[in-house]
Amino acid sequence: MATLGRLCPAPTPPLPTQILWFEQQTVKRRTKRSASVVPTDPWFHKQWYMNNDINPDLNILTAWSKGYTGLGVVLSILDDGIEKDHPDLAANYDPLASYDFNSYDPDPQPRYTTGDENRHGTRCAGEVAAVANNRLCGAGVAYNARVGGVRMLDGAVTDVVEAQSLSLRPQHIHIYSASWGPTDDGKTVDGPGVLAAEAFHRGVTQGRGGLGSIFIWASGNGGINYDNCNCDGYANSVYTLAVGSVLAGGHRPRYGEGCAAILTTTYSSRSRSEVQIVTADLHHRCTDKHTGTSASAPLAAGIIALALEANPALTWRDMQHLVVRSSQPAHLQAEDWAVNGVGRKVSHHYGYGLLDAGRLVEMAKAWTGTQPQRMCSVKALHAPRKIGSQLTISTDASSCSGRTKRIRSLEHVQVQLSLSYSRRGDLTITLTSPMGTTSTLVTVRPYDTSDQGYRDWTFMSTHFWDENPNGTWTLRLENKGDAYNTGLLTSVTLHLHGTNEDMRSRRFVATDTCLRRDTQGAV
Repeated sequence: MATLGRLCPAPTPPLPTQILWFEQQTVKRRTKRSASVVPTDPWFHKQWYMNNDINPDLNILTAWSKGYTGLGVVLSILDDGIEKDHPDLAANYDPLASYDFNSYDPDPQPRYTTGDENRHGTRCAGEVAAVANNRLCGAGVAYNARVGGVRMLDGAVTDVVEAQSLSLRPQHIHIYSASWGPTDDGKTVDGPGVLAAEAFHRGVTQGRGGLGSIFIWASGNGGINYDNCNCDGYANSVYTLAVGSVLAGGHRPRYGEGCAAILTTTYSSRSRSEVQIVTADLHHRCTDKHTGTSASAPLAAGIIALALEANPALTWRDMQHLVVRSSQPAHLQAEDWAVNGVGRKVSHHYGYGLLDAGRLVEMAKAWTGTQPQRMCSVKALHAPRKIGSQLTISTDASSCSGRTKRIRSLEHVQVQLSLSYSRRGDLTITLTSPMGTTSTLVTVRPYDTSDQGYRDWTFMSTHFWDENPNGTWTLRLENKGDAYNTGLLTSVTLHLHGTNEDMRSRRFVATDTCLRRDTQGAV
């Protein structure tokens, strides 16, 4: 029998005497194409926005590879109903997350017409929670989540109907997704009524056991009419998370409606000739023709469901902080990208950029809750001022540095104002922070010929996120139209929302997508 020799360690290779090449190494994201991660659904290959066919996609495979598929999370689609017996939805359908507020019965089944006008809700539901690995269509972003639908758009939409829909079982439903709002005609200024506004407030203060309901909102499809979603009181609410759209190539769609209230962006498409979104359709069918910001918001809702599974203790504000930090400018193209006072890139078209599901769930796991929200209001106008070609109003926010009102890190900033103007759509309004960030609150809207001005209207911007509010804020109103335009500014109040915590001092765990601050402004 041969004698086994003693095992010896492999010799250490000699160190090079000359360095021929040097580069700092960073970890690259590589996802295993295991059967447990990549769904077997026949149309998954068409889901370009989540199957790594484009770079970057929404990085959903990474979130799935970590084991997050929406399990335990409940979403409701507020729309025109949901085909609850659709074979790609039935297994995930939740009757407790559903109701028909048009007919006042528990069945949210859509009303069928020859033109299938009421397909919207079913399509949105499929994006979120279509069943995976069942040999049908594609897979939902959160394919193990429970999904319901509220039928509320196929009839008279009143303040009561909206409020009832927004407040349906807030201890059961975690996320509400809405892809609707006022008419996107470029001339309407409208928002929630008294009851719907109260429903939003109660949702974030009492929903989910006090953690707050999460309201995901489409920014709007009024880009072709030069609309601005800051004239939409749903998309620009501090209680909603407004989502914009981008095409596969990183271009802004023609219908894309920008504003300072948009927080993040997901994919959609521009026209029927381009690749679009795969989802469930009426009559138990599938479609690959879903599009618009109507498609973008449910994708975000599904991604946020993955984050809630990773950390169910997240508040509605925690989620917005995480979305800011997990959205990246990537390849999104716009001329208005700017770096705010804390070094983040932000755009009126895309918010903080493309939402990254893998990054979001990784950060959500390690996130500790933010301190309670504080709000400080500053009256910025003490006497009416005429609006000529340009009007500048400056105000000091030092009153927000007191013991009980002190805000060290901003979240949402609102400007509530009243003014008259001969042609409202010719007026642009910008706000500049003490840290030098300028955010456009409303752009020129050429179809808005109203002489009614703005009556106690509230604009909102997310562009100052984590900035310190102390110092001088500057509001500028400028006439971009006829020199004969005239107006009168009668009231301006600045509402600053934030926390006493210095959020910039937080240290975040390194993720598999980024180990250092990158050149695109991601944190």
